[in-house]
Amino acid sequence: MKLRQRSIFTAVAAAALLVLSTGRMALSDSLGATTPSSASAAAAATSGCGKTPALRSGSQTITTSGKSRSWILRIPDNYDNSRPYRLIIAYHWLNGTAQIVDSGGSDGSVWAYYGLKQLSNNSTIFIAPQGINNGWGNSNGEDLTFTDDVLRLVENDLCVDTTQRFAMGWSYGGAMSFAVACARPTIFRAVAVYSGAQLSGCNGGTQPVAYMGIHGIHDSVLNISNGRQLRDRFVSNNGCTPMSPREPSQGSLTHIITAYSGCRAGYPVVWAAFDGDHTPSPNDGSTSTSGARTWTSAEVWKFFTQFQSGPSPSPSPSASPSSSPSASPSASPSASPSASPSPSPSGGSGACRVSATVNAWNNGLTEQIAITNTGSSTVNGWSLTFTLPSGQTITNGWNAGYSPSSGQVTARNVSYNGTMAPGSTTEIGFQATHTGNAAEPTAFTLNGNPCTVA
Repeated sequence: MKLRQRSIFTAVAAAALLVLSTGRMALSDSLGATTPSSASAAAAATSGCGKTPALRSGSQTITTSGKSRSWILRIPDNYDNSRPYRLIIAYHWLNGTAQIVDSGGSDGSVWAYYGLKQLSNNSTIFIAPQGINNGWGNSNGEDLTFTDDVLRLVENDLCVDTTQRFAMGWSYGGAMSFAVACARPTIFRAVAVYSGAQLSGCNGGTQPVAYMGIHGIHDSVLNISNGRQLRDRFVSNNGCTPMSPREPSQGSLTHIITAYSGCRAGYPVVWAAFDGDHTPSPNDGSTSTSGARTWTSAEVWKFFTQFQSGPSPSPSPSASPSSSPSASPSASPSASPSASPSPSPSGGSGACRVSATVNAWNNGLTEQIAITNTGSSTVNGWSLTFTLPSGQTITNGWNAGYSPSSGQVTARNVSYNGTMAPGSTTEIGFQATHTGNAAEPTAFTLNGNPCTVA
């Protein structure tokens, strides 16, 4: 991604020194008593559900903390006001803008919202807030209040799943995402912090939040020690087993992803270290950056979409350790997610309906697959088999394990989505390369039984 990185690096470094030398900013503690539908993350639907929305996609303004602030909203195409949607807030970097986050900048739509908008395939509401002076100083907690007020406005008008709120950002935006994790642990389900440091404060910071950190091993702006420090706070809060994760060597041009073990159920911590500098879009095998070719977007999307709609887990420690493996290296995007597939399928009638949607570009594509159990019995453990068109090869997947990567492929459930109640729908997906044929498969079988293709 071409972000005029050197000038940005200098500006971020200056901001880091200023904030770190003047102490931590005070943050407010919660959304407040007047926040609709957010006192408990277990309340799945907001008051906007069922309403004809007044909000439209595009630039917005709001008065908050006595100031007029701008932000951008993206509502899914064919928005359904009866369906609670996932919501992702994406914070820009120092001297970045909400407009660049929204448009993807020089990389275009493939990198909008750090690449997650394309992967979402109209399943998610996106928000890009604009920082004061293009940064996130969060003076007297004003940026947290801004976030609260935007959420309140959106959730009064749109149908949001309150157990599916996420925050993410790079550099100063990563610092703001960390501040959100510290101060809004019952509001946001998970955060992803790219190349962050504690620049926007950490009010609270004692409760668990699902956390993903991404950092370059030779970051010349915010040293990787900053990212490790942020990560380790949630390693502790989430009850994970402390460790020193493997990181790639300089010159390897690879990345290594580690899922901590022992974490409280529902509160994973994932650390992704890469051989590179201060960037959100590193590419394996190259010193260049590109939002179209980076592995980070698919990994963050996989991390966010592992969480299912419904009551959030209790913050109390769990007797059962997380099923995520520890210190699993990934030199290139893996065709299988980090969670382990469950035992062989059993139970259920196998009656099913599948819809598949492809979003293709040049020689790549993403495919989102929705599997609905149309039978009368619960399916305990599932495998979905389909044949990829010639020339397609899966490079990365989420919410299922995929094998092999081409030809006739079987997608098997992972540890957190093996049960499908009658009438329920499970969403999985993958990223693939293609040689010209970007069509979706024409037939699917679930546990050996043919599915209706919608």
